[in-house]
Amino acid sequence: MDASLDLLVNAVISGLLLGGFYAAVSIGVAISFGMLDIVNIAHPGFILLGSYVAYFANTVLGMDPILAAVIALPAFYALGALVYQIYYVAFERRQDQSLGGLSFFFGLLFITEVVLVLTFGVDYRTVQANYIGPSISLGLFDLPLRLLVPFLVAMVMVVGLQLFLSRTFVGRAVQAVAQDQGALRLMAADPVKIKRIAFGLSIATAALAGACLIIIQPVEPSIGREYIGRVFAIVVLGGLGSFPGMVIAAMTLGIAESLTATFFGPSWAPAVAFGILLITLAVRPSGILGR
Repeated sequence: MDASLDLLVNAVISGLLLGGFYAAVSIGVAISFGMLDIVNIAHPGFILLGSYVAYFANTVLGMDPILAAVIALPAFYALGALVYQIYYVAFERRQDQSLGGLSFFFGLLFITEVVLVLTFGVDYRTVQANYIGPSISLGLFDLPLRLLVPFLVAMVMVVGLQLFLSRTFVGRAVQAVAQDQGALRLMAADPVKIKRIAFGLSIATAALAGACLIIIQPVEPSIGREYIGRVFAIVVLGGLGSFPGMVIAAMTLGIAESLTATFFGPSWAPAVAFGILLITLAVRPSGILGR
């Protein structure tokens, strides 16, 4: 095969797998921001917390990072429910979500980062697993397992949450809570309770996303800042409240960044990705699958 064609194929495959990882780190924001109208800019901080939970379980207990994240899901859900309750009492109930709520989540991001620095230091941390390093060769292209495993985890999360939101009463209430709380009350559903459940789910996804992050790359406490703009860009590009749109947007940015990094250098990748965001929103302001 021609060398340039070989590079192109592998760049596209790597971009698709990278897009799956982007979907994993964005799905929590797709719930909190896309469905609940809560601008949780601290979400990358919770993802880093998930990374360090996976790191601790892997290095101290010898546990697989994905398994550690699955075990940590209930704790992250409870943490998310607690954070929303504080946010509701302090800001949402007083109609002070815009500036006050934003400051609250910025503070959470800062506190999370400081706690991680004081606990683990500023050195980069990695995990060990059988699928970190090897690749599956399929002739025309290679599938690096360190990208394939996070991709599969992301797809399981997306499908599972999509089924929950579309097939259960609580899931449908989550989709409706930001639109018509009065109608929810007529159906004997407490909007605050529904939001607490949904926000808990959004933070629970950070446990798995954090494990995926530390599998793909070494982490240190401030690395979460790099993902703040990216995750919100993916959610907005896909269309608020749309999981399929979010996945398409994540794949699009993943492929764009991979192709750009392969043929033009990694420094151009973020500029091209956000250029795609601006062009798409100029043509379709509601996003790819937004209503």
